[in-house]
Amino acid sequence: MSKNRCSRCEGSDLYRSYHDNEWGKPLHDDDKLFEFLILEGFQAGLSWSTILNKREAFRLAFDNFDARIIAEYTDEKVAELLQNAGIIRNRLKINAAIKNAKTFLQIQKTYGSFGKYIWRFVNHQPIINAFTSESEIPATNDISDAMSKQLKKDGFSFVGSTICYAYMQATGMVNDHITRCFRYKECQK
Repeated sequence: MSKNRCSRCEGSDLYRSYHDNEWGKPLHDDDKLFEFLILEGFQAGLSWSTILNKREAFRLAFDNFDARIIAEYTDEKVAELLQNAGIIRNRLKINAAIKNAKTFLQIQKTYGSFGKYIWRFVNHQPIINAFTSESEIPATNDISDAMSKQLKKDGFSFVGSTICYAYMQATGMVNDHITRCFRYKECQK
């Protein structure tokens, strides 16, 4: 018997696995939160499936998303990344990842963890929506607008409101699984 899923994940085993195991699950681990922040920035203007297909290459190219290492990237490393066909070779996005790593580390020092900083936008509790159709799901909301504004003020790049909302969805800050999806209730635990 097949499970009811959000329709956006149908079409590839990789996307289905991501949906079934990661998307929308409340995430508090700083390293994983950083990975999603970087991947969402690279996703700007592209499909999430493109990023998923390149995720392992990104992990290899970006030192498993270790912010301490990325913050120290040199011009030579940027040049190397620009030659890596396994990732999105966009200089602005690569430079933003380096800048975001530096800012991320500063936020950790200031707040004790990035998780404490980012989850405060939803009062440290996931927002549980009750959409019955994917057409109801917004691309942004007031919280993603405020998050984007604050992240930019704090020094992050490639964090527009649409990216912030997608980030909230991916990290479980907002549960946008449709109500008939089997993950809807699972992501509330």
